Amino acid sequence: MRPRTLIVAALALLVGAAVSAAVLGGRIGSTAAPARAADLTPRYAPVTEEPKPRVAPGPVCRPGTSVELQSGRTAYAATVMRSAVAYTRPGGARIARFGALNVNGVPTVFGVLGARVDSTCQAVWYRVQLPMRPNGRTGWVRASTVSARRIPTRIVVDLSARRVTLYRNGTAILVVTAAIGSPSTPTPTGRYYVNQKLVASDPWGAYGPVALGISAFSPVLTSWAQGGPIAIHGTNEATLLGSAVSHGCVRVSNSDDLRLFKLAPTGTPVLIRM
Repeated sequence: MRPRTLIVAALALLVGAAVSAAVLGGRIGSTAAPARAADLTPRYAPVTEEPKPRVAPGPVCRPGTSVELQSGRTAYAATVMRSAVAYTRPGGARIARFGALNVNGVPTVFGVLGARVDSTCQAVWYRVQLPMRPNGRTGWVRASTVSARRIPTRIVVDLSARRVTLYRNGTAILVVTAAIGSPSTPTPTGRYYVNQKLVASDPWGAYGPVALGISAFSPVLTSWAQGGPIAIHGTNEATLLGSAVSHGCVRVSNSDDLRLFKLAPTGTPVLIRM
């Protein structure tokens, strides 16, 4: 897909029928005591990114118009092609530079919240979620530096119910029991996204066979490797599922871990709520 092409399907979803005629649009927490920094180095292999569908451009737009690109049924992700700089606003102060691969050697992915378009309805800038502290950090990246794609899935983590639900096109397709952070090392609430998919070197270990890395960080374990990132992953202590026992990560059974890994692409929105 052309990096500046506006994802017009989202426009149609969000502006409604009145406009549709014109616009169609890392180490992960566990019950064990915190390990040394050297022990927290992720031992994962890169995962091939999902194919990027081509989306047709839209009709005439007003230059500089900002549009939202998330709904309850669909979302968008942006993968860094070579290098991308995040700014506080289009042309504003620089936040950070991101390479094509992140610290774990997998593609750098942003969750897309919106876009600023030109007169042909092509995105010039994307407003994105950033995989960095503080939790919920957002910024703007030039559309020419990323490749955008549609995401039909979303994940809801219900901490009170100890439950993870995966939706596709607005319909729940997988509901699983989870273990969550303990009272002293809680799972952070908020709106995040799957920023990386990782494969464990030991599929029978404490973190299960695979992990969905989330763009959230522990609110208390700030000294952990990579800042204490949060993930949804498997476990070798299935009897603890349904409890609040982790260092902040969300644990599911290994079989459910594999299902989520298969069905949820990077860029999938993740809502963690009480």
